[in-house]
Amino acid sequence: MPIHCNAKKENIEKTVFMPGDPLRAKYIAENFLENARLVNSVRNMLAYTGTYKGKPVTVFSSGMGMPSMGIYSYELFKFYDVEKIIRIGSCGAYNEELNLFDTILVDKSYTEGNFAFEWSGKSEHIAEASNMLNSKLEQTAKELNINCIKGNTLCNDCFDGYLDDIDSFIARFPKDLNIIACEMEAFALFYMAKYFNKEAACLLTVVDSHYKNQESTPEERERSLNDMIKIALESI
Repeated sequence: MPIHCNAKKENIEKTVFMPGDPLRAKYIAENFLENARLVNSVRNMLAYTGTYKGKPVTVFSSGMGMPSMGIYSYELFKFYDVEKIIRIGSCGAYNEELNLFDTILVDKSYTEGNFAFEWSGKSEHIAEASNMLNSKLEQTAKELNINCIKGNTLCNDCFDGYLDDIDSFIARFPKDLNIIACEMEAFALFYMAKYFNKEAACLLTVVDSHYKNQESTPEERERSLNDMIKIALESI
């Protein structure tokens, strides 16, 4: 039985959308789903199940960082028989061409951390999204006329905004990966999906940049996040 969820199995759908912030899960449920109901509140990791254009879906918050994502994706895949999880998150840009509020679809997630070693004793530092899910998300973005940039991202253990020397940090990344942005959960999600032979993907909105000092209004932020949410929901 799950330790960190109190939802009944029949109240979690096979497709789950996973923002990090519990209040973003609440926002999605209230603004995009019909007949949404709260199905989990343990540790305030809010989860809602409802329908989107008649399709049953669950929105379940993951919290911050790979340990938290690892816990919730594990329990959803193992105890609730979830088939697909799409992370809906934010990121910082490591590419000069990216602008605030660009939408990114993660292809490969790279980490310097030891999540895989602790889990399986293997020194693995790259995890990939589901090709099938990514193809569907790319197709949906085109149909919605929303620019979606596909690329590789970093999954870090430390919030890079607090690092003393971020340029040296970036210089350590494998050059062949061409890492364009960073976030903190995708590697664990992709790794758990591979472990259970399930599907996972990650959509991100750029909310800050190492190279650009851009300002935004609350309306711009909401609109950009809504674009990412629409791509995810319409893909099903």
